[in-house]
Amino acid sequence: MLFGLLGPGLIAANAGNDAGGIATYSQVGAKYGYELLWMMVVITVSLATVQAMAARMGAVTGKGLAELIRETYGIRWSALATVAVLVANVGICVSDFVGIGAALDLAGIPAQISVPIAAAAIWLIIVRGSYRSAERVFIWLTIPFFAYPIAAILAKPDWSQVGHAIIAPQIHHDSAYLLLFVATAGTTITPYMQLYLQSATVERGVRVEDLKKETREAISGAVFADVIAAFIIIATAATLYAHGIHSIGSASDAAKALAPFAGRYAEALFGVGLLGASLLAAAILPIATSYVVSESLGFEKGIGHRPREAPVFVGVITAMIVVATIVAVIPGVPVINLLIGVQVVNGVLLPITLFFIWRLSRNAALMGEHRNRRVTDALTGITVLFTGTLSLVLVAVTVILR
Repeated sequence: MLFGLLGPGLIAANAGNDAGGIATYSQVGAKYGYELLWMMVVITVSLATVQAMAARMGAVTGKGLAELIRETYGIRWSALATVAVLVANVGICVSDFVGIGAALDLAGIPAQISVPIAAAAIWLIIVRGSYRSAERVFIWLTIPFFAYPIAAILAKPDWSQVGHAIIAPQIHHDSAYLLLFVATAGTTITPYMQLYLQSATVERGVRVEDLKKETREAISGAVFADVIAAFIIIATAATLYAHGIHSIGSASDAAKALAPFAGRYAEALFGVGLLGASLLAAAILPIATSYVVSESLGFEKGIGHRPREAPVFVGVITAMIVVATIVAVIPGVPVINLLIGVQVVNGVLLPITLFFIWRLSRNAALMGEHRNRRVTDALTGITVLFTGTLSLVLVAVTVILR
């Protein structure tokens, strides 16, 4: 019953809390304490709106987003989205395999051993299993996220300050605050989440009569993912920020820094959460990318398909996992520069993806009675404008600061 209630919405939203996302949330807590918690409320509304639209389009049309873009707007726009997704997702995938190595390094297992084993396991789950079996594994991988609320409680935060920060926004005007603000929005609402969610909804066989349940699942998944993100901020704010540590280099650095203030258990919990998040995102990213490539070019697709049945779909997944594994085990790989470049590409891609989701979901010929209504359409338009503006600002700020 539990697996029947949970699905693509929960998986997609939690995949967004990957290694780069955890590092960003940790930096927010270390740099500004609880002050940015209010923005998680705003971002949650935007994320829930976009995720619900992607699920609704998948259920009503029975097609993935890339396929709808190709059929409605032509091959050129579809090709643009595909190339952008490939470039951005390969970079993010590398960072998540690096996250797997960093999490297990906390337990004394070197990345040269842990990353190839994890890569082989992920490939087997996706290619050799069925969609249902893969989905169950992905849902199990959301369980480690509960480590973050526990770590936050162990950190003994001032809950009155937490509540005040949520309802009373505090805004700074320095460039570091702006960069973290837009980076948090960008890492919380990422294009591959919507791409995966819509295609997975189609592959799961969701029907129009299941639309209300699927929409609720998409919204609840978004809320759950952002609550977890808020707990990461709370945990690092109560420990690092409270003790004068205002900068961390990675998610694993945040885990190590928690130990002196919240104990070894908090460090271990943070590491468990990082491992689960990295494994989930490292599996979802190749799938989302392969969905886009296959749908854009009109090839067979689907989790569990053998190479002879869907050569392009399986080939893209295999290539991404191999490339990410090779780069992740290289000692001294410039991960920070890689992530900066990926942020810029994602900053360009996000408003494009969200614009297409908005336009397609309000298309009466495509969606019929399930198209966006006036209130929903207005809220969606504001969401697209808000997230698109933030993403473009992120690009501008990143280029200027470089």
